[in-house]
Amino acid sequence: MDTRGESGPMTTRSVLSLARAIRTRELSASEVVGTHIECHQRLAPRINALAADRFDLARQEATLADELLRSAGPEDVLPSLLGVPFTVKESIALRGMPQSAGLVARKDCLATGNAPAVQRLLDAGAIALGVTNTSELTLWIESSNRLYGRTNNPYDPSRTAGGSSGGEGAAVGSGASPFGLASDIAGSIRLPASFCGVFGHKPSSGLVPNTGTYPGTPGPAGRMLGVGPLTRHAEDLIALLSILAGSGGAGHGAPDGNPGDPAGVSLQGLRVVILQESSLLPISRELHDARERAAGALAAAGAQLHRVALRSWRHAWLPFVATLQAEAEQTTLSLLAAAGAKRPTWRSLLSPRGPHTLPTRITLAPELLPQGSQPPGRKRLLAAAHELVGELAETIGDGVLLHPAHPRVAPKHGRTLGRPWLLNSCAVFNLAGVPVTEVPLGLSPSTGLPLGLQVAAGMNRDHVSIAVAIELERVFGGWIPPQV
Repeated sequence: MDTRGESGPMTTRSVLSLARAIRTRELSASEVVGTHIECHQRLAPRINALAADRFDLARQEATLADELLRSAGPEDVLPSLLGVPFTVKESIALRGMPQSAGLVARKDCLATGNAPAVQRLLDAGAIALGVTNTSELTLWIESSNRLYGRTNNPYDPSRTAGGSSGGEGAAVGSGASPFGLASDIAGSIRLPASFCGVFGHKPSSGLVPNTGTYPGTPGPAGRMLGVGPLTRHAEDLIALLSILAGSGGAGHGAPDGNPGDPAGVSLQGLRVVILQESSLLPISRELHDARERAAGALAAAGAQLHRVALRSWRHAWLPFVATLQAEAEQTTLSLLAAAGAKRPTWRSLLSPRGPHTLPTRITLAPELLPQGSQPPGRKRLLAAAHELVGELAETIGDGVLLHPAHPRVAPKHGRTLGRPWLLNSCAVFNLAGVPVTEVPLGLSPSTGLPLGLQVAAGMNRDHVSIAVAIELERVFGGWIPPQV
């Protein structure tokens, strides 16, 4: 494990290290919370990660945590995350905080309760610092909206932090948050983690409750929405996932809530699949080489490498969207109507001065078409989606699959618009519901931007992809704090 997880500045240490330091009184909760608040405040003008903060309440809660520690006896069992700060994606309910997903019509909406996943972290003693920025309605991979503005990459403000959980990526990647809670329906955890150089985990479908999010994903489509953590260190992923897992609320939850134990995973003989010919835009040389180095490290640990060509993945976006639309019980237009927003017109969609960002306007355009004018071939696309899921399950088997979340390092702002096929490499895993861990693999020598890799495992084998992440962190060092 990277020794920065155990010692050094508070803004580089792991969640587990901070929790131990607070319990043993090496550090006070007030110190840990205060230091991370100061980091958020210092970096706010540069990265704009937070949509809204609760710093005063967090300080009060840290004081209460310290008082609890002082009064605790040797036999008292303390919450496992007592005093450790974290942030929450603004689209996930945190009581008393905004929950607009960047939609102007919901600018005054405050969450009246906590999402089940948030409540579990609070019950474990963690302290919420605030909520982080998203793309409007969580619809795109660049976190920008008319309410909170644009979030920037902590390594280079001219680049995107990703989306829709870009605020979390920037908050954790900058060191200002030890961990964050986010959601992912087409890469919204993994892309920010990749662009911002940290670990992110999209759980197996149903392992963590996804209720309490806005927009919600009702109906069968909810199986594709995962709620999970972003962290500075790999060891924290399974600890947080163990807290988050289990059925809860109305919706998709695992009955036993057991994500498994990475310590019991042997890399000796593990099947490791490297995909080829699967990206519509060829993977950049630096990401290709980073994946090769990762594969080599796993082979050195005893894994068995397999190279598989999957050209069908190049067109995965349309089957994914067709499935999402067929299974969802709402449209973007219905979301706007429920929020009290004015119904968009073609004139308003063409205006850059309207209340909606360009990705939202692009999404709305097909919904304004007359009934019956939708593109044909839905049955064919749904069948293709089914084939993709079967193909993926067969390819992974009882091993793991390595594939970049994006064909390039973090793009310049605005460079992803109008290119939905860029999500092919992420969305197919949501379609299948399998667990995926994003792993940082150092920085690009040419740009200084993070390099990363998705590690996907079979359904309900979250501990396997996390075990691989732990090994790759051991070899390559994991997250490298930006010079900010």
